[in-house]
Amino acid sequence: MNEIESIKECGGYLKRYTHDSEVCQCEMTFSVYLPPQAKDGKVPTLYWLSGLTCTDDNARVKAGAQRFAAAQGIALVFPDTSPRGDTVDDEPDRYDLGQGAGFYLNATRAPWSKHYHMYDYVSCELPALVEDSLPLIPGLKSVSGHSMGGHGALICALKNPDAFRSVSAFAPIVNPVACGWGQGCFGLYLGDDRADWEAYDATCLINNGARVGDILIDQGGADEFLHQGQLLPENLQAACDAQGQPCTIRMQPGYDHSYHFIASFIGEHIEYHAGYLKL
Repeated sequence: MNEIESIKECGGYLKRYTHDSEVCQCEMTFSVYLPPQAKDGKVPTLYWLSGLTCTDDNARVKAGAQRFAAAQGIALVFPDTSPRGDTVDDEPDRYDLGQGAGFYLNATRAPWSKHYHMYDYVSCELPALVEDSLPLIPGLKSVSGHSMGGHGALICALKNPDAFRSVSAFAPIVNPVACGWGQGCFGLYLGDDRADWEAYDATCLINNGARVGDILIDQGGADEFLHQGQLLPENLQAACDAQGQPCTIRMQPGYDHSYHFIASFIGEHIEYHAGYLKL
């Protein structure tokens, strides 16, 4: 880990690092907020997974999460959304494929399979790295995210129910095999076998028996992507109801898909996760 930035904020420190990723085979960048309590001992961690076109910088600047994390004594980890660099394959004419659009899966189809292993990165490699190097309690972590990152948070928790204590999401892509974003990318990343797609789809995972303790989702009622059929929260709710998976989807009237929406409710989400992360 190479520290490239450190800013005091809300009594703690917002730091930024680069490191050479073995699973993504490139240099990766991520940010960490260490609350003031980290000066006196190790603290639990909330991972925030960002959405399409974002980097680690969006949430740490726009969400307003650090003030609430400082109050609760929780560290925040902000990974990037994809591998990056001149040698990393990209599709510059598309915002939903390539750099900035890793979809938190392990690509199996060339050329994406060389670098695009964001599922292993956020669920295994990055947690192991930061827990070994920073004052974080090993294994005491939760996960949240927005849009594509909400999709990532849900699948990481559902596929690793013993690794993450809790999961929440803002406007997540909950059924990518049934929406344009997922259908436009999964075939290129994973090939034509729909079973491979379903392994990275929260609705399909729940229908196939995956379980977590609880799920909290906030969805803006004025979200343009909700009305375009990209998010499909009703499909996730139907799966949870059918399979007995506890899930609360709160429709927030008038809110859109932006960080204005996230900033309005991020404090409630951090408080929710704090209930699971307190020793």
